[in-house]
Amino acid sequence: MVVGKSLRSRALLGALIAVLTLSGCASGLGGGTYSRGEARRTMVVQFGTIESVRMVQLEGTKTPVGTVAGAAVGGIAGSSVGGNRGSAIGAVLGAVAGGLAGSAIEEGVTRTQGVEVTVQLESGQYLAVVQEDGGEQFRPGERVRILRDAGTTRVTR
Repeated sequence: MVVGKSLRSRALLGALIAVLTLSGCASGLGGGTYSRGEARRTMVVQFGTIESVRMVQLEGTKTPVGTVAGAAVGGIAGSSVGGNRGSAIGAVLGAVAGGLAGSAIEEGVTRTQGVEVTVQLESGQYLAVVQEDGGEQFRPGERVRILRDAGTTRVTR
């Protein structure tokens, strides 16, 4: 009986570590963060003046990792409830509840602060760009660069 509880504890700990580790793998969304695929690509550069800056919340990732890890942890925890039939029902209910909780935890852990920067380009056109807040502290009236590439737009100095 002690060996079974020890094994369950280790499985629970392992699944929790997997959720936390993999949630840290989310890529950045800031003006200075580039994916490997964006390296060596040509970008259109425009210049403009910041009209306004507003803090926003960027929702977290919603991948199957949190759901699966939560379901595994919940299933293991639920299987320890009751005997024979009770443990099977507990495992199923624990897996469902754990999956929902794991998904919510992943989204919450990967949620980040963002910034919406509205820029008036030299052409007179207005552009609003939302990106992760990288501590740039953009200010209205400041001259900035806009970088565009195949659907990706960034505000930088």
